[in-house]
Amino acid sequence: KSFSQTKSSDEDSEEWRPSEPKPKATRKTASAPAAGEKKAAAKRTAKPKEPKAPKEPKAPKVPKDPKPRAPRKSAAEKKTQACTALKDSDCPAGERAEESGPSIRMKEERVSFIVSGAHEADGWAGEGSSLAGFRAKKEEVEEEDFTFDEPSLKKQKTSGACLGQPTALPSSEAQALRNELNMCWDLTEVLSTLTCVQRWVCVNIIALLREENTVPFMVRYRKEMINHMDADAVRDVQLVYEELCTLAKKTQSVIQTLKKDGVLTAELEQNLRSCRSADELDHVYSPYKKGSKLTKARRAKALGLEVAASALMDTPHTLDLRAWVKPDTQGLSSVEEVATGVEHILADMIAKDPETLTYVKTLCENSFVTIQSSVSKSAVKEKEQEKTAQSQKNPGAQQNKNKDIDKFHLYFDFTCNIQRIQAHQTLAINRGESLKILTVKVNIPDRVKSDFTRWCINIRWRPKTFGREELRAIIRNAVEDSYKRLIMPFLTRSYRTKLTVAAEKESIAMFVRNLRQRLLVCPVRGCVIMGVDPGFRHGCKLAILSPTSQILHTDVVYLHNSAQQREADKLRHLMIKYSCTRVVIGNGTACRETESFFADLISRCYFHPLDVSYCITSEAGASIYSVSPEAAKEMPDLDPNLRSAVSIGRRVQDPLAELVKIDPKHIGIGTYQHDVSAGALKAALDGVVQECVSFVGVDINICSETLMRHVAGLNVGRARNIAEWREQNGPFINREQLKLQCAGFIRINPQTQHSARSSPHPVPAMPEKPAAKKGKGKTCVNIPTSFNPLDQTCIHPESYDVAQRFLSLVGGSADQIGSAGLRQCVESKVKTRSVDELAKTVDTTPETLKLIIDGLTQPPGFDIRQNFGQADFKRGIVSMSDLRVGAVLTGRVDNTTLFGAFVDIGVGRAGLIHKSNITLDKLPVSQRRRSLALGPGERVEVRVLNVDPQRGRIGLDLIRVLE
Repeated sequence: KSFSQTKSSDEDSEEWRPSEPKPKATRKTASAPAAGEKKAAAKRTAKPKEPKAPKEPKAPKVPKDPKPRAPRKSAAEKKTQACTALKDSDCPAGERAEESGPSIRMKEERVSFIVSGAHEADGWAGEGSSLAGFRAKKEEVEEEDFTFDEPSLKKQKTSGACLGQPTALPSSEAQALRNELNMCWDLTEVLSTLTCVQRWVCVNIIALLREENTVPFMVRYRKEMINHMDADAVRDVQLVYEELCTLAKKTQSVIQTLKKDGVLTAELEQNLRSCRSADELDHVYSPYKKGSKLTKARRAKALGLEVAASALMDTPHTLDLRAWVKPDTQGLSSVEEVATGVEHILADMIAKDPETLTYVKTLCENSFVTIQSSVSKSAVKEKEQEKTAQSQKNPGAQQNKNKDIDKFHLYFDFTCNIQRIQAHQTLAINRGESLKILTVKVNIPDRVKSDFTRWCINIRWRPKTFGREELRAIIRNAVEDSYKRLIMPFLTRSYRTKLTVAAEKESIAMFVRNLRQRLLVCPVRGCVIMGVDPGFRHGCKLAILSPTSQILHTDVVYLHNSAQQREADKLRHLMIKYSCTRVVIGNGTACRETESFFADLISRCYFHPLDVSYCITSEAGASIYSVSPEAAKEMPDLDPNLRSAVSIGRRVQDPLAELVKIDPKHIGIGTYQHDVSAGALKAALDGVVQECVSFVGVDINICSETLMRHVAGLNVGRARNIAEWREQNGPFINREQLKLQCAGFIRINPQTQHSARSSPHPVPAMPEKPAAKKGKGKTCVNIPTSFNPLDQTCIHPESYDVAQRFLSLVGGSADQIGSAGLRQCVESKVKTRSVDELAKTVDTTPETLKLIIDGLTQPPGFDIRQNFGQADFKRGIVSMSDLRVGAVLTGRVDNTTLFGAFVDIGVGRAGLIHKSNITLDKLPVSQRRRSLALGPGERVEVRVLNVDPQRGRIGLDLIRVLE
C-alpha cells in the first residue's frame, strides 16, 4: 500500500497557481497540542540553551498593517477555497475511505514509496506499525539535550488535554516572528495559505525547524505536532517557509539599496513589504534598479508632471495642461508632450496598483489563456543550410544538429491552454527556447483587454469630478499604454515563471519518488555474488563479493573474442571455488552479449552442481564513483575499472549502502534533470537519501563514514568524528555515548559490539566541540558501560523510561525484545485495553506508544526494506525479435517519467507504458493519484502494443500491478 493519494478534482482549475503545493488531506482526528504544552513550549524557548529561540526584532518600530486590498483578498480566498474544509474539519473520513480506507494517509500530487500488508499505514515513519489511526498529543521534549557531553534525555512530559484541538499561535511569538521578517504580512498565515496546511501545524513546523530538527526526526518522533504529514509534505512546507524568509531578506536588501539611492518613499516601502513572491518584488523594484535605463514615468516625474497626474485624477476641472508648457524644456515644449508625460505617469501607477493587477489576473483566470510555441526562424534557416550541406566535409556534425532540431518537432506548431499544459511539455518548450529552436509566446484573449480597459476607465481610474474630453482621452491612452507596455509583459513573465516552477516541482517530485524506490529495493543477503562490468575490447571486469560485501577476488575475462572456452573454464573455476550462485551484470556496453554468454552456460548446466542465476542492474554512476576520492579511499589498491564491478555487485547486495556513495543525479532516474533548478533538485534528493537512510537505520559500529553522513542529525564533520572515535576506542556500546538527535536512527547490535565488553577502562562519551556552548555547566557525566537492548530498536532514547514502564505493565523485559512471547503479551494487553488507555497509564501519547510497541515486537535486525521487491534473477534470455503484438509479459518498472513508465521485460530494451495507458481502473486503490502511480522496482503485468526494432522501441499497455 501507499500513503499517497490521488489528484484533487480541482487540479486543473488550481493550476493557475502552480508554485503553490496542493492541499494535503489528513487523518480523521487532528493532533492536539494542549494548553499545558504551550506553556512548556514557551518555557523551553526561554531557556538559554535554545539557540534558535525567536530573536528580538531588529527594529523596535512595528510596521503598520497594509491597507486592506479587497480584490487581492478575495483572490486568496478563491485560491484556498479547496482547502478551507480541510482546515475547518480535518477532511471527513468518508472522503478518505472512498478510495484508500481509513488507515491510509492521503496527500495530493506527491508519490510515496510502496509498503505492503501489515505495514501499510505507518510502515515508513514507524518501521512497520500495524496499529493505524491513532492520534498523539504534542511530545514536550527538550531537543537541545541531544549533545555529546550531557546526560541522557529527560523523561518525556505529556498532559491529558483533549486531542484534536489545534494550538493557537501565542501572540508574542507571532509578533516576534513578524517583526523578525519585517513584512506587512503574517508568516504563518501566508505559509498556511500557500501550502494549504492548517495554521497550527505550520506554527509547529516553523518552531521545529527553528530548533534545527530534521525532517525524518519530525516525521517519526513528532507526528502529533505535524498532524501526521509525511516527509514530502513537510519538505513542501519547509521549502515555502525558506522561500518566504529569503523573500523577506531580499526585500530588506532592496529597501536598503533604495534608501541609499535616495528614492525610497513611504508608499514604495509599503508596496515592497507587501510583496508575497519574488515575481511581485521584481515587478515593483525593476524600475529603480541601477543600470536600467530611466523609465518614461520617472523621466516625466523628473519634469514635475506628477502633480499634474494627481490633479487629473482628483480635480480634473482645475487642470490646464497649457500652464505646464515650457517651450525651452524637452518634454514640456508643447501640450502634446505634457499630455504624453502625464500618460506615462498614469500608466506606471496603473501597472503598480495591486487592485488593478488583481483584477486583470482574475480576468485572465476566467479566460482561455494559451501558450504557443513554433519553430524559430533561425532553426528553419539552419535546417535549410544543413540540407544543402550534406555533401560537405563534416556531414556527421550537421546531422547531429539536424537531429536536435527534429527532437522538438512536436512543438513546431503547438498550442495549449495554460491551465492544462503538462509539466514535461513546459520543460521541453523551455529547453527548445533556450536552444533557439523554438519561439514561445503567451496568448491572452482580446476580451481581457477590452474588459480591463472598460473597468479602469469607468471604475478604478475614473476621475473624481467631471473632466473634459481631452483629459478623458489621456486616461484612456494611459490605460491602453499600461496594458500593452507594462501589464502584458508582466503577465507573460508571471505565467512562464509559474509554469516553469510547477513543472520543476513535478519533475523533482518524480525524481524524489524514483530515488526513494530505488534506494529501498530489498537487499540480497546471505549469498556470494559476482559483479560483472561488461565490455568488449577491455574485457569484462569481475568482482566476487562475500555475503557481507567483502571483496574476495577481482579479475578480467574476455568473453567476446576467440578464446571463449578458456574464459568459460576460468569462470567455472571461480564460481565453484567461492560457491558463487548469483551473477549481477551491469547494463552498459556489451551487456546483452555478456548476458547471452552466461545464459548459454547456465542452460548447459556448465556450473553444475551450483544452481547459478543472473540479473541485470543499472550501472549508472558506477564509472563516476570508481574514480572518486571516496572509492580511492575505500579501495586504494584496486584499478578503477575493477572498482566499478565491485559497485555493481554491491548495488544488489545492499542498494542503499552503495547508492548513497553516488551523487543522486547520476543514478539514472527521472527526466529533464538539466532543465530544473540544480539547487532545488540537490536539496530534494539529499533529503530523500537522508530520509531513507534514517528510517532504515544504520548499525553505528559497522556502517561506512559515507553512509553515516546521510543519517538525520549527522553531517560530514560529525560522521568523521564518529568514525575516528570508533577507530580509536572500539565499537560503541550504547546510545548514551552519542547524545545526538540521530540517536533514534542508529542501531547498536550486540553481535557487532561484543569486543567492547572486554574493555577495562570506563566508556567515554564522545566529545563534540560545537555542543559545549549549549551545556548547562555539568562537567561530570557517568556513561553506562552495559549494552541496552533498546539500542537495537527504532525507539528514541527520550522514550526509554516510557518503554520500561510499558514492559513492566505487560509483564515483559527488555531482553525479550522481538520474541514471540513478548509479542503475544503485548497483543493481548492491547486487545483488552485500548492504546489510548495504555498511553495514559504509562504517561505518554498514543503515537509514541505505538512506536514503542513496534520497536519492542519487531524481530532483531528488522529491516523495512523486506516489504519491497528484490532484484529479479533469471536463467534464460529473450530477445526483442521474440516479441509479438498482444503478448502478455511480466516486468519490473525501471524508471518513471512525466510522460510514462519504462518497464524492463527482459529483452535488453525497456518498453514504454505511456501515461494514457496508466488508468485508475488498472491500479490498486491506494495508488490512484495525480502523479504517475508506478515507481522503480514495482512488478507489473503488461501487454505488447507495438514493436519497432529499427528504432528500438516497444509500446506496452498496463494490465495490472502485481502485489
